[in-house]
Amino acid sequence: MALLQISEPGMSHEPHKRNVAIGIDLGTTNSLVATIKSGVSTVLANHDGDELIPSIVCYKKDKTLIGKNALKERVNDATNTIVSVKRFIGRSFKDISSELTYPYKFTNKESIIEIETTQGTKNPIQVSSDILYHLNQIAVECIGEAPAGVVITVPAYFNEAQRQATKQAGQLAGLNVLRLLNEPTAAAIAYGLDTKNEGMFLVYDLGGGTLDVSILRLSKGVFEVFAVNGDTYLGGDDFDHRLYCYILEKSNLTQLTDGDTAQLLNMAKFVKEQLSTLEKVAFNLVLSNKRLVNMLITREEFNIISQTLINKAMLPVKKALRDAKLSITAIDEVILVGGSTRLLNIRHELSKMFERELLSNIDPDKVVAMGAAIQADVLIGNRKDEDWLLLDVTPLSLGVETMGGIVEKIIPRNSTIPISRAQEFTTYKDGQTAMSIHVVQGERELVSDCRSLAKFSLRGIPPMVAGAARVKVLYQIDADGLLSVEACEETSAIKSSIEVKPSFGLTDNEIADMLNASIQNAKEDMMMRQLMEATVDANALVESVQACLISDYDLLESQELESINNVIQELKSKIEGNEESIIKTKTVRDLTDKLNQITEKFANQRMDRAIHDGLAGRSITTL
Repeated sequence: MALLQISEPGMSHEPHKRNVAIGIDLGTTNSLVATIKSGVSTVLANHDGDELIPSIVCYKKDKTLIGKNALKERVNDATNTIVSVKRFIGRSFKDISSELTYPYKFTNKESIIEIETTQGTKNPIQVSSDILYHLNQIAVECIGEAPAGVVITVPAYFNEAQRQATKQAGQLAGLNVLRLLNEPTAAAIAYGLDTKNEGMFLVYDLGGGTLDVSILRLSKGVFEVFAVNGDTYLGGDDFDHRLYCYILEKSNLTQLTDGDTAQLLNMAKFVKEQLSTLEKVAFNLVLSNKRLVNMLITREEFNIISQTLINKAMLPVKKALRDAKLSITAIDEVILVGGSTRLLNIRHELSKMFERELLSNIDPDKVVAMGAAIQADVLIGNRKDEDWLLLDVTPLSLGVETMGGIVEKIIPRNSTIPISRAQEFTTYKDGQTAMSIHVVQGERELVSDCRSLAKFSLRGIPPMVAGAARVKVLYQIDADGLLSVEACEETSAIKSSIEVKPSFGLTDNEIADMLNASIQNAKEDMMMRQLMEATVDANALVESVQACLISDYDLLESQELESINNVIQELKSKIEGNEESIIKTKTVRDLTDKLNQITEKFANQRMDRAIHDGLAGRSITTL
């Protein structure tokens, strides 16, 4: 006898129907899509049974090939086959590493990378959107319907430009992007670390093009990213390239065609992967000029030639521990993520550093996508009983430019997100009706040493004396790590805002360089900041005194007027001089104090005149 489903009034005819959501790991080398099936996070396969989809797009005149089909064209049509596009997203042409060779024809556009193909120019956002669309189609075929939402993972060290570009790629692919999720956080979710009561975990994520190291703390249901570090230009591709260069050197190969280069890079990748299980790998390769490349590569050889990269790959671990103020013994688990963590020399170095077994029982290629699927399932509303909270952090400080080219930090680096911080500023000149808001990112004290993100203006400020206006500048970072800035003059409620959408990204080592530079130049930066602040104060006083002299110079004796003008000229001369900053700061401050003292009598005389003029001709009864 069949059972009948009973629906109460107001209840959906399909009361047990779940909203389907997917998680996408948009990787440098391979991408994956996963969803929740029968309560379990499952990676979806295409019609050929492949779960790992190569992040490669080939643009033919009449069609676009993606994944394995595009991979086949890497040798025959390298110019139109885009590989490792994640390394380009959110970057400008000047950010491309000169150390790596690419077969693409780049345009001369500086604001964003563009590649010439048979289908016209393509930028990294468009290429990424094609990959995301393809992954979504795999999901539709597997689950029988279009997903209601998607969580896309990004490296924890992605900056504002790279995150914005990734989100735009998802929207261009027609996806409802629920959230951008940091890859290390997704891995921790996949391992079920959210079910523990508490703990400190280090996630080591080495993919094809990026390295992320994150320290996560779970405490009372709150999943907090404690510190992040990494290298946005270090991954498995670099080990491939190092082995490729070694093969060229050992075989005395020169003047290769694009096809030969692609073949050798593919061979280098194959050898690297095989050396994770074999002690030595032999290969034969015939080049386009019929030359035979016959070699035997041993694991020991590979370890020697890649030692510099291994050392480079360990640095972010030490920096993350230092930023978190933690010792190695404070870490409860070390989690491996990314296909490149299969490299035995990487595992050996990490095991030696932490003196423990590494957590790698989930396939490192799949773990991020599986975690993203779990988070997507929560955000779409299928797991209302979940009691854990994810708190990521911002990798670099965000601030605003103030007078003198000084950075006032509003959101310091490693602040948990989402976050909202506000600070009040005021006008510099009498009658000022507009203010320029310059948003910057970095750790240095001066704007010239930080990265400019955006500029906008607040207009319509009521004319007031300098310092009377109250302008509140609000910085907000959402759960995706995307920044919006609002400025509001509080007496008039005049507002202006901007969503930060820079069209460029940071260079490969720029984030690390920013942090190192802030430490190495801390003393010098602080001295320069103090000089700038002293200069701003001095200039403001000079302008004020000169304005007063124009209107009330008759209150002064000629000798008093001459003394004031002499101090003003001396102060201006010192400001424009080239003395050592610490000496110059003291001199400017001393002369500012002197100008304040020498004009004190003048200020009192002006006050008396103002009172006299205000009371003249008025009786007590009218006051």
